[in-house]
Amino acid sequence: MRPARRHLATFTGLALLGGVLTGVGAAPAPAAARTPLYLDAKAAIPDRVADLLHRMTLREKIGQMDQEALVTVQGTCNWSGGALNDACLHSVLVDNAAGSILSGGGMPPAVNTPQDWAEMTNTIQRYAITNSRLHIPILYGIDAVHGHNNVLGATMFPQQIGMGATWDPSLEQSVEQSTQRAVAATGINWAFGPVAEIARDQRWGRYYETFSEDPLLTGTMAASAVKGLQDASSGTRIAATVKHFAGYSQPLNGHDRVPADYSPRYLQDTILPAYKQAIGAGALSVMADSGAVNGVPVTASHYLLTTVLRGQYHFDGVVVSDWSDVRNLQTAYHIAADYPEAIAKAVNAGVDMAMEPTSATDFTDSALAAVQRGLISQHRIDQAVSRILTMKFRLGLFEHPYVDASKADAIVDGADLPLARQAATESSVLLRNQGGVLPFGSDVHKIVVTGPSADDIDNQMGGWTIGWQGVPSGTNVGGTTVLAGLREEAPAGTSVDYQADATAAVGDLKNADAAVVVVGDTPGAEGPNDHPDPELAPDQQAEVAALQATGKPVVVVVIADRPLVLGSAANTAGLLMAWLPGTEGGHAVADLLYGKANPSGRLPVSWPKAIGNEPEFYTQLPGTNSGTDSGYSPLFAFGAGLSYTSYQIGTPTPDRTSVGAHGSLTVGVPVANTGSKAGDVVVPLYVSQPVSQVLTPAKWLVGFTRVHLDAGAHTTVQITVPLSLLAHTEGDVDGEGGQVVEPGGYTLLAGDATTGTSFTVG
Repeated sequence: MRPARRHLATFTGLALLGGVLTGVGAAPAPAAARTPLYLDAKAAIPDRVADLLHRMTLREKIGQMDQEALVTVQGTCNWSGGALNDACLHSVLVDNAAGSILSGGGMPPAVNTPQDWAEMTNTIQRYAITNSRLHIPILYGIDAVHGHNNVLGATMFPQQIGMGATWDPSLEQSVEQSTQRAVAATGINWAFGPVAEIARDQRWGRYYETFSEDPLLTGTMAASAVKGLQDASSGTRIAATVKHFAGYSQPLNGHDRVPADYSPRYLQDTILPAYKQAIGAGALSVMADSGAVNGVPVTASHYLLTTVLRGQYHFDGVVVSDWSDVRNLQTAYHIAADYPEAIAKAVNAGVDMAMEPTSATDFTDSALAAVQRGLISQHRIDQAVSRILTMKFRLGLFEHPYVDASKADAIVDGADLPLARQAATESSVLLRNQGGVLPFGSDVHKIVVTGPSADDIDNQMGGWTIGWQGVPSGTNVGGTTVLAGLREEAPAGTSVDYQADATAAVGDLKNADAAVVVVGDTPGAEGPNDHPDPELAPDQQAEVAALQATGKPVVVVVIADRPLVLGSAANTAGLLMAWLPGTEGGHAVADLLYGKANPSGRLPVSWPKAIGNEPEFYTQLPGTNSGTDSGYSPLFAFGAGLSYTSYQIGTPTPDRTSVGAHGSLTVGVPVANTGSKAGDVVVPLYVSQPVSQVLTPAKWLVGFTRVHLDAGAHTTVQITVPLSLLAHTEGDVDGEGGQVVEPGGYTLLAGDATTGTSFTVG
């Protein structure tokens, strides 16, 4: 019997029937006593919260505001892992009344299967409910950023940057619905995702966790992710977390958690909109940015966490800090003299729950001291705890705190592989196809496959996969590599030779018809994954050059977490960016190279052509600069991507040419498939402002859609443009004018067109 199951069997105080708790609150009270209002499932949530809050001691309230890591209740209770420890469970959940537990990257149960996860979370949940005075369930949090990515057997979807390349919000929602089912099946009720940062600097180690460099594309995808994660159609609800609010993705020197500096205009117009859109989708929680913005750590920013988030965005959920960030106000940022003061600064700024993962007693005692010293008011404590309890009631944890662990394996293991294959296929971007080398035709009888990522499933997964930095050594995560996919899907009469050695591959190619060389980088996350020089490794460039020297067609497939400066590998006959495609990446690449699927992915970010051009993004503002590459000059532009058919996107037609500053504009865009194959086409709609009072980009995205067209078919798509997307912050350098839709002329541009249709804001 596995350790988790032995431990689970020791708690028998409450009955588990069909996943429903059947006795919470009954044991401590006489049989004839009235059921407390907070345990009445028919009562209104605000009334239940008020009743429970009234019954709680100050120490119990402060405990609800603490989130501890799983490692504090396992083994030796100090990063040892292993089986749960009764003494430490009691210390964390009873003595300190912690309101939440999380599994950070690489924090599984003693045995990593879906059933073991479910049994572990049931055990922890039961311990908290049974032994706490008021029987309050816990929130259990986890980073579920490309599927239920900490769990062996779970399907891994493309990382967020790949999903951004699909330009397909409905597909993103479906992927997150799958993630929701897997997460819920293991008894976890709080997912730390989606990431709503915009991609800005390819050097940054978390670049691949973003959807796009564009605020609208990012916000639209993140909003779809929120809706998918919080879809309760499976019968169990989990909370999504929009992170990391706000301004995390453009650290000053490209390194993770280095402070950022933004002008008021840039912050309002570029950084914040994607978060607002995601939060507006109904997210139950928000995670604060670990970094500092304009000299203020965000964890202590009343402006961002209260003025903007609560006042402007009307967010009513839970704000949680990131890992140890409250303590960091004292130890790293030095804006607090001691831990009680650090807690006070965070809580008063707007943090409701502190992810202080390894110090329950210290947090509780220090927070109590902060209250006693008058640094935090009782009102603010009650406000934070009310939000936390409200989320627990919204999730139904008082009625349904447990899951049926016996069902977890069947729900999670290998789930939704066709969806993962579709996502990996739609996310891949074809960037070069000289002479129509792709898809491989009947004249290609022998393909040589080589490159360091050709047969490496771990590289396909990226960071945040079982472990924090990626798949731990010696762990078999499962999935289909590019080599395996090309072999499995090869048409009759086509052979696939694999050569791990570059020299052997060059020799073999002389007697073959084409080569597929799978290049890229290795997995990583956060600071250890920062790359001051995001470039394809010299040995990989050399291998591509040697293969090209044979004169045979060479197709490069890039498995990477960001665009890489390709150097000598940039001009091959074929170039496919597969990002970090996950479990089904090999099948997806094979489907595309063999023509079983038509490429439809489009770059959600700009691809630099030279080291030193970071950050590079298409909304760079105009200037008097004239040096080489000082303007927007990427290798491949935002929105680039090829297909096996051809499309024609016509001139956009607005429903009116004179509008006010409010409401929306409906724009019709004619689209035709002028080629011989069916396919999906992304139709981006941009706007430009010929004359403006402050600098504006040459164009910026105001809408997009994705449409399937059979060969020869045509249609007119309708795109709704909220006129608020035309707004920019007015005024001088200090941005004192606020966001305004300027009166005057604007131009609508569709696709890659440089001319379009004018309209006037009156």
